Amino acid sequence: MFAEIIERDRDTNERPVSVLEQKFIAEYLRSKGFRKAEIRNLPPEQRKALMKEACIYASVKLAEIESKSKFRRKIEPP
Repeated sequence: MFAEIIERDRDTNERPVSVLEQKFIAEYLRSKGFRKAEIRNLPPEQRKALMKEACIYASVKLAEIESKSKFRRKIEPP
């Protein structure tokens, strides 16, 4: 699963959420001093843990965006 995230190139037909998710994953990795290409060289357990953290980070950020969007729709007049 994590290898697919690292290896997958951005496809023009890819869902916008997937593109945004990939950007959040890259953002998290950068915050830890890594680029996607560099984590391939890490030991498997360290790579797995880092990608797990990155995926959780991306999920939280996406949920935050979705939540803000829903709240905004509730308070804005039609």
